[in-house]
Amino acid sequence: MNVELRHLRALAAIGDEGTITGAALALHMTQPALSRTLEQLESRLGTRLVERTTRRLTLTEAGRRLWEHAHRILGQVDSALAEAATGTRPRSLRAAFAWSALGSHTVPLLRAWRERHPDTPVHVRRVDDPEAAVRRGEADVAFLRAEPTPDPGLASCSLISEQRVAAVPEEHHLAQRPAVRLADLAGQPVAVCSTASTTRADLWPDTQRPPTFQVPGVDEWLTTIATGEAVGVTTAGISYTHPHPGIRYLPLSDAAPVTVYMVWPSSPSHPATEAFRRLVQQQLVS
Repeated sequence: MNVELRHLRALAAIGDEGTITGAALALHMTQPALSRTLEQLESRLGTRLVERTTRRLTLTEAGRRLWEHAHRILGQVDSALAEAATGTRPRSLRAAFAWSALGSHTVPLLRAWRERHPDTPVHVRRVDDPEAAVRRGEADVAFLRAEPTPDPGLASCSLISEQRVAAVPEEHHLAQRPAVRLADLAGQPVAVCSTASTTRADLWPDTQRPPTFQVPGVDEWLTTIATGEAVGVTTAGISYTHPHPGIRYLPLSDAAPVTVYMVWPSSPSHPATEAFRRLVQQQLVS
C-alpha cells in the first residue's frame, strides 16, 4: 500500500488534536499540506478515515483503529531510532492503571522486578483509560478491573480476584460494623467514579437499586464520600492504595469479587514485556 510514516504521523496528530488546524500546528506544516497527506493515505488504503463537516472532524471506525495503531507504531519507531542513535539501553517499561495498579501486590512486585532486572526500570502511572493507552502505544502493559475489550491487537490474562468493599464516611452509622451488605447501602446516594468500571447501579437487585451519580476522578470520589454526600463501592486494592482519614472501608459480604486483568500488545511494544508478565503471574500466584 506504500504507506509512509508521515501518513501515520498525520493521522495521529489529526486524531489527537481533533482539527486540521491544530494538527497542522502540532506537526509544523501547512493545513493544505496536511489535508493532502490525509487524502493520500485514504486513497492508498481505499477507505475513509476522517469524516469532515463545516463544524467538526471525527475519525471513522477504521480511522480510530488506525489512529491507535499509529501511535503504537510511531512510538516503537522513535524508541528504536533513539536507542540506535545514542547507544542507550531500552527505555523504561510503562505500566498503566486507572486506580490502584495491583493494590498491596504492587510494591512487592516492583521490588522483585528491580532485583531481577536492575537495568530495565518500570514506570507506573495512572491514566483514565489504561486499555486505550496500550492501544495507542502510550503504555506497554496495563492493569484493568474490567474484562478487556476483544481486540486481536491486544493480549490479556486474568490475575487475581479482589473483594469489593464499601466506602463510608467515618461518622456514618455503618462505619463501626465489621462488614456490610449491598442492601445496607440501598437507601443512600452512591458516588460512582467515571474513570473506574467496577461499580454500577445494576450491582444491586432491581428492587434495591440506590440513586447513583458520577464524579470525575478518584480525588473527587474520596472527597464526596468523606464529606458525607454519598457512600461508595470499590475494590480492596483501592482501600490499600487510597486510605483516607475521613473514610472507612468495610467488606461487602454479598457482592461478587472483581477480576484484575493485565493487557499488553499482541506484538509487544517493549522487549521486557514477556519477562514482566511472567513475574507478575509468579508474584500473584505465590
